Amino acid sequence: MNVFQSLNIAAGQAICYSGFREGQHPGGSYPSYEEVREDLLLLHKRWKFLRLYDCDQHAETVLEVIRKEKLDFRVMLGAFIHAEMNNFSCPWGGGVYSEAQLEQNQINNRKQIGRLIELANQYPDLIFSLSAGNETCAEWTDHYVPEKKVIEFVRQIKRHTRQPVTFCENYVPWLYKLEKLAREVDFISIHTYPVWEYKHIGEALDYSKENYYAVAGKYPGKPVVITEAGWATQSNGRGIDPENVSEEFQKTYYNMLTDWVMEKNILSFFFEAFDEPWKGSAEPLEPEKHWGLFFMDRTPKMAVRSLD
Repeated sequence: MNVFQSLNIAAGQAICYSGFREGQHPGGSYPSYEEVREDLLLLHKRWKFLRLYDCDQHAETVLEVIRKEKLDFRVMLGAFIHAEMNNFSCPWGGGVYSEAQLEQNQINNRKQIGRLIELANQYPDLIFSLSAGNETCAEWTDHYVPEKKVIEFVRQIKRHTRQPVTFCENYVPWLYKLEKLAREVDFISIHTYPVWEYKHIGEALDYSKENYYAVAGKYPGKPVVITEAGWATQSNGRGIDPENVSEEFQKTYYNMLTDWVMEKNILSFFFEAFDEPWKGSAEPLEPEKHWGLFFMDRTPKMAVRSLD
């Protein structure tokens, strides 16, 4: 199914956006109006769709800037929900919490879903779709929420909003355990990261195509969106071979992926706009910090150096 027709939107390029800079992080210091404005004026030259992950102060500022500055963006807004069950399979040991923390997470998650609904109704002209969470069902996640609970969130959001509702997850769980959730969402959102799965740049596009068509083939008639696909530019070896990342490889993957999704009319959000130094460990070459098409100081990497 043509995803643009199903969502009643015009085709355009899409990108994941988080504007946290040096010394800023969720729950701490947030980007200012002027900092977000600077970012969006830079991004609007090429991208029409933005994906936001959280209903926090940052998301509110982004929506305020878009409206006040009259910028031509459409937003996929997500609720970032935290662990409601321990995940002892998390490879870095981050998925285990006290019972008190899990109970508090449940309270916070309800508030997050409520805030998603509020913002969706406050900005119906800007927010074109809603996500009930991000990567909470994968085997490796450190914020595990069972499928049954995600379904409850999806149903709650759909009762109180008009926008299409999805859930963003790595492609693998959609293939073997999220069949019930797939029936509930208006469209399926997948993540594909060939470099995390030890693929070289020469294999990258074919692997992402394989991921996409595997999910699309499992759910015929259900639109499928790629809500994350990207290529890191630095690595300390944690999960990604340093020889398999570079600005050159990122540019190659970005260009190949963009050509394919535009040809096939697939909505695909590239991950991501800017490097995020707050992510991952304190190690400066931690790959989680280096997925941006722009450096933290907003200078462009090779893939977007020709941006007008």
